[in-house]
Amino acid sequence: MISRLDLEAREEMALAPYATRSARHRGREYPEEESESRTAFHKDRDRVLHTAAFRRLEAKTQVFLNVTQSAGDHYRTRLTHTLEVQQVARSVALNLGLNETLAETIALAHDLGHPPFGHAGERVLNALMDGEGGFDHNTQARRIVTLLEQRYLAFPGLNLTRDTLDGLNKHGRADLPPQARQPGLEAQLVDAADALAYTAHDLDDGLRSGLITPAQLEALPLWQQLTARAGVGPHLSSLDRRVLHRELLGWLIRDLTHASSQSIRESGVRTPEEVRAAPERLITYSPEMRALLRDTRVFLRDQLYRHWRVEMQVEQATRALHTLYHAYLNRPGMLPPQAQARAAVGGLPRAVCDHIAGMTDRYALETYASLTPPAAPGHWPH
Repeated sequence: MISRLDLEAREEMALAPYATRSARHRGREYPEEESESRTAFHKDRDRVLHTAAFRRLEAKTQVFLNVTQSAGDHYRTRLTHTLEVQQVARSVALNLGLNETLAETIALAHDLGHPPFGHAGERVLNALMDGEGGFDHNTQARRIVTLLEQRYLAFPGLNLTRDTLDGLNKHGRADLPPQARQPGLEAQLVDAADALAYTAHDLDDGLRSGLITPAQLEALPLWQQLTARAGVGPHLSSLDRRVLHRELLGWLIRDLTHASSQSIRESGVRTPEEVRAAPERLITYSPEMRALLRDTRVFLRDQLYRHWRVEMQVEQATRALHTLYHAYLNRPGMLPPQAQARAAVGGLPRAVCDHIAGMTDRYALETYASLTPPAAPGHWPH
């Protein structure tokens, strides 16, 4: 049988010196015995996978609301997006000599804090919580794994390693001491894989939905190079679209891998500590690819995320979340017992926010509908 010690020995032999080793993880808030057969990061990964928050990602929005069983089932959800990020992160981690399991764990956990209705839902909750600490999905993911998930008698949350928890704070902070300014390379990689995955699959879903067309994309430099690389003409079949998505993913992954390898080499870092003290991120794209991606994200923002049909979904989400938030504030007895208990400790607004943020799109809309029944025929609501 392969033991944890065997797995840790493999890491010592196989990983690059700047990779994070599970045998040297930075501890857990609540000390516990190590597993005989799993590394600390394997244990973290398994704990994330078995959370209710992870299962709920299946019915949370990426771009298109996940509310009906229809052809829309082919669009990405928060869960399928997470799995695509996981695949990219593992692939690049393997090529760079990073800790694949840590990268995989951070990828699986990185979107746990997203509320219903995607980024639109996040903006609404942040506005509603103005003066109460706001709302941010990265902060909420950490709150979920340290407090809200109740699966153990000995401690709240999942008691993940500090390495995994730090990976959920994807953005470096200038106010931290220099030795902790940057995330580890595995966390930086997940951040890059996240942006890579949504750029590729939002293009694909936008084309599938018809909200963006090949004609609109013809002036986009990335699209021009992509279609030339794939040998695909202007009139796309469903197979052509799949070929383009696969080619784009491969192209982005190769560029990210090669540019990051060069960046790490030129930086001279030899340890995870030196990575965290580096003046800037080391996981990066080539300058040419950064320019192509910048233009592509502007295109997606203007032509897809602000499309009038998507804006209608945003309006629906805004009305639903406003109604739910104020209804629970005015009548907290409607909250489930666990949320009521949290309200007694952390305040009612945060407990309401936690409860709503955990909802799926469908459940949020169903609850909203139950609170706002249609007016009787011939009568206008007051």
